[in-house]
Amino acid sequence: MSRRWFITGGTPGNFGVAFAETALQAGDRVVLTSRRPQELASWAEQYDDRVLVVALDVTDPAQVAEAVRTAEEHFGGIDVLVNNAGRGWFGSIEGMDDSAVRSMFELNFFAVLSVTRAVLPGMRARGTGWIVNISSVAGLVAATGFGYYSATKFAVEAVTEALRTEVADQGISVLAVEPGAFRTNAYAGFADEPVAEPIPEYHDMLKQVQATFVEMDGAQPGDPHRGARAVIAAMEQDTPPKRLVLGNGGYDAVVETLEGALADIRSGEALSRTTDFPE
Repeated sequence: MSRRWFITGGTPGNFGVAFAETALQAGDRVVLTSRRPQELASWAEQYDDRVLVVALDVTDPAQVAEAVRTAEEHFGGIDVLVNNAGRGWFGSIEGMDDSAVRSMFELNFFAVLSVTRAVLPGMRARGTGWIVNISSVAGLVAATGFGYYSATKFAVEAVTEALRTEVADQGISVLAVEPGAFRTNAYAGFADEPVAEPIPEYHDMLKQVQATFVEMDGAQPGDPHRGARAVIAAMEQDTPPKRLVLGNGGYDAVVETLEGALADIRSGEALSRTTDFPE
């Protein structure tokens, strides 16, 4: 049976469109949301009535509720939710503007909660469904210069972990996906973005971060369509994974970081075990 997808954050050249195209190639139907739906009009025409493009600012709860209602009425339900919308700002932990930090959490974290909460009642009523949260390697390996972006993705990881156990008995599966460096439009604009850093001591670090992203743009090793196919393959396994890291570099970085974290925790075991009341 064909599945009905609801994918947020659709813009040409990003993971949202890659997920949509991969699902459509499998014979599924897709609702793809975008803040600029006009950019997807000609793209959607090739799929006739199997695609519905919906205007949506995921940070607006009223729009979220309306978009989910539209999708459920149009296709009769939502089988797979892909929380893909998001973006990153770079800056130091000490110096980043507070409004930028809050905006990033609104988009990358609170919007994920808003869309998920809107979709869950229908999934619970049908006793089945998939929630796929697009996190990042930065959700497992904090990135220097992108500390607050990393924090939003760490928060997504935590909510995904808890949600997975809460909804398992309702027939709903939950997967966290951590892409590394993929060839999407997420890197566009870094060359023109000023280093808005009020603390001079961090300027050199942030300029290097910016230069790295500018140099990588267009040369990222990850293929978004291969990434989307890997996610679908993971969903179809008899025992799906709880999280899926995408990309060789990302996988290596995550394994190295987590193994290092485990070694660090174990190095403090003697002290950790001194803090309970004596038996």
